[in-house]
Amino acid sequence: MSDLKEPISPAHSKPVDSSTKPAGGLHDRSIGAIIAETRNLSADQVERVLQYQRERGIRFGEAAVALGYANAEDVLEALSKQFHYPYAPNERKTRSPELVALNQPFSSQAEVFRAIRSQIMMRLYREGEARRALAVISPDSLDGKSYFTANLAVTLAQLGGRTLLVDADLRRPRQHDIFDINNQAGLSSILSGRSEPRVIQQVEGLNSLFVLPVGAVPPNPVELLERPAFGMLMRELAGKFDHVIVDTSAGQYGADAAIVAARCGAALVLARQNQSRVVALQELTDSLDGVNTTLIGTVMNQY
Repeated sequence: MSDLKEPISPAHSKPVDSSTKPAGGLHDRSIGAIIAETRNLSADQVERVLQYQRERGIRFGEAAVALGYANAEDVLEALSKQFHYPYAPNERKTRSPELVALNQPFSSQAEVFRAIRSQIMMRLYREGEARRALAVISPDSLDGKSYFTANLAVTLAQLGGRTLLVDADLRRPRQHDIFDINNQAGLSSILSGRSEPRVIQQVEGLNSLFVLPVGAVPPNPVELLERPAFGMLMRELAGKFDHVIVDTSAGQYGADAAIVAARCGAALVLARQNQSRVVALQELTDSLDGVNTTLIGTVMNQY
């Protein structure tokens, strides 16, 4: 098993429009201009902030906060707009609190996800190789797999490439709750042969991220995943999206995770610090023996 270990501390989208003046460079608007516009500051107030800034040699945002013309949230929102980086306002944070990579993109937790993203991209996307989907697997429920998968998908989408998160946990799906999206139809509908409109949904405020939820929880998850339709679907999706990340059922529930990983072509193991048992992790990785799946690493989740 290759090592890809990063500690993560979990927290259990209408993000602001970050597309201001996209034709220009990253710094086409100053933080001061954005804050002044957002808070409707008068010319007099802007001048006071600038004077306070000059006297103390600090940034405009810090000066505006010190004078009571803005708050820390305004500064983060302005930064996200300046760098065209998706950022969720308070109303979205309340609806999707687990999406720390979207709610707090400049936090240490989000930075950890970006570091893991970089490692995954170096190992998963190699020149000359066919593009593969990535299954995130773990031995037990409550390992934090759905939380991890959701935030990894967000960070991949923040690069600008079309990213699809597939919820293939046909036993205890959670991605529709995490992203606050409709779950009336989804993967189970497709695998059952039912034609449903709009099974793939775009995440509000993050135009490059899409989610395929489970839909109705089926009574026969293993049988559905073993159907040729699932493998064909994953190959088709991997060809249409820049990144395809797949959430799975915990290994404790049976063969689901191994089947999904085999159809994806690549897998990442998530373990929970001080909780995951070595024997369970070994059984999970052994289940991938003999199938055409590359195990790209292991992440240790700390919470």
